[in-house]
Amino acid sequence: MGSQSANLWVLLGLGLAGILIMTRKLKKAVREDFGAFVEKFQLLPPPPPPPPKAPHPLTGLTFAVSDVFDIDGYVTGFGHPEWVKTHGKASWTSPVVTALVEGGATCVGKTVVDELAYGISGENKHYGTPTNPTTPAKVPGGSSSGAAVAVAANLIDFSLGIDTVGGVRVPAGFCGILGFRPSLGAVSHNGIISISTSLDTIGWFAKDPNILHRVGHVLLQLPYTVQRSPRQIIIADDCFQLLKIPVDRVAQVVIKSTEKLFGRQALKHENVEDYLKSKVPSMKEFHSKKSNGEFKTSTRLLANVMQFIQRHEFKHNHGEWISSVKPALDPAISAEIYETVETADTDIERYKSIRDEMRSAIYSLLKDDGILVIPTIADPPPKLGGKEILSEDYKRRACSLLSIASISGCCQVTIPLGFHNKCPVSVSFIARNGGDRFLLDTTQAMYATLQEQADIAAKSKVSRNVVSKEESAEIAKEKGNQAFKDKQWQKAIGFYTEAIKLSGKNATYYSNRALAYLELGSYLQAEADCTQAINLDKKNVKAYLRRATAREMLGYYKEAIDDFGYALVLEPTNKRAGQSVDRLKKLFQ
Repeated sequence: MGSQSANLWVLLGLGLAGILIMTRKLKKAVREDFGAFVEKFQLLPPPPPPPPKAPHPLTGLTFAVSDVFDIDGYVTGFGHPEWVKTHGKASWTSPVVTALVEGGATCVGKTVVDELAYGISGENKHYGTPTNPTTPAKVPGGSSSGAAVAVAANLIDFSLGIDTVGGVRVPAGFCGILGFRPSLGAVSHNGIISISTSLDTIGWFAKDPNILHRVGHVLLQLPYTVQRSPRQIIIADDCFQLLKIPVDRVAQVVIKSTEKLFGRQALKHENVEDYLKSKVPSMKEFHSKKSNGEFKTSTRLLANVMQFIQRHEFKHNHGEWISSVKPALDPAISAEIYETVETADTDIERYKSIRDEMRSAIYSLLKDDGILVIPTIADPPPKLGGKEILSEDYKRRACSLLSIASISGCCQVTIPLGFHNKCPVSVSFIARNGGDRFLLDTTQAMYATLQEQADIAAKSKVSRNVVSKEESAEIAKEKGNQAFKDKQWQKAIGFYTEAIKLSGKNATYYSNRALAYLELGSYLQAEADCTQAINLDKKNVKAYLRRATAREMLGYYKEAIDDFGYALVLEPTNKRAGQSVDRLKKLFQ
């Protein structure tokens, strides 16, 4: 009996040990707080004012801050245990955090950042990488990974992060939530650990656009006024070509939302590469320099400038500490920080010129009421522990997009647009430096419609990477129309030709191309296109009018009179057709 009892206890012990090991494994796989927090505490708001006074603007909301913000009585960890060991407790709380608490919100803790808040992957070997709630096998994005994860997992209502080269925008995109990077200098940097002084901004995350808006009003100290609608929504066509998912899964959602809310006239298409070439002259010298045998594009050069400034200022701020403490660093971050680049004083001055010219260029493009639309990041979230995020191609695509706002100092918001292939999809809106209120208002006004259109797109064949030729042709036609409006006749012809190749039975494409040919004085081509349009649609009044114009210019006056006459039969009130018939008949009486 004693032997059996002993065996039972052994088995029971092994069973309990097995349960304990399994429980540990499960906790490790999905921690209760998704691994978002490094420290938990509570900073409680003041009591609400008695009626009839209005309650505090953030009453009832909870938030957390990335571990770069000072909190009185706590060591600011900066994503590295060696930093904690070599620094004392903060003697004050960051004014930004204080403003939010005084605004009625409760701060519940600090969240994980990349090592020294330097990367954009969100991975941290010291504190563990926070689990992306939308796609647990993928990186959450960084540097403010924990702050984004805590919001995405519904643990808090909003959070604060730091965005230097994408630290808020990227994790917002990868975790499927809203992320706002304000204009450079719009929110105080006091009480944070700086990464790169001239690029750092304090940003915030939320799931609800109304909360994003309310937090923005407190941090930016904005009075409540009437919202303004955008007059121009500018699609950066060349930036969307970097996307690794179907372009229309993102661009068409914005286009259709804009048309529904503000009308087609608000839409414009722009090639950012060409625009920056003409508006940022300090980059022209760089175009003559080669890298790996290839000429660099404007956006790639911007990315280089951004990475240089980040590295240069980070070394200035923290190089001495790194040299003396010699902390164990992730190889990717170490390679970036220790990379030595020969840079003359003239280059540094040129980098500063590029920043100033970029801000001016974006203002010239957007003015007070324009929005530039770009992908937040080109690629879906990479796998945890993978090497994809370390590749030069990946960094080039990411930084080319992220550098536009980082270098210009403009404000940018990441907006989620559902999922594609089980990964979050997002888009970014950029407004001019100082246009933060306008960008917050636009996000709030468009959010519901964007989600509605994203849902339609996700359920349609577009989301299955099968865009019909007709849809692609319509997109090409719209680009042609925009080029024509901008008096870029040859460019317009190129887009209309693309539309015709995709869908050759559409009379409008031939008729529109004919109009562009008329502007160039290519009358034979215009006549041929109009003839084709009329063959496809016998009632196309514009095609008759345009062919009549071409024939008149070619000296085929009788045929021109006939065409104007046909247009008049189809549309008896058409003054142009009537006047042209009368004018030509008088000439040949």
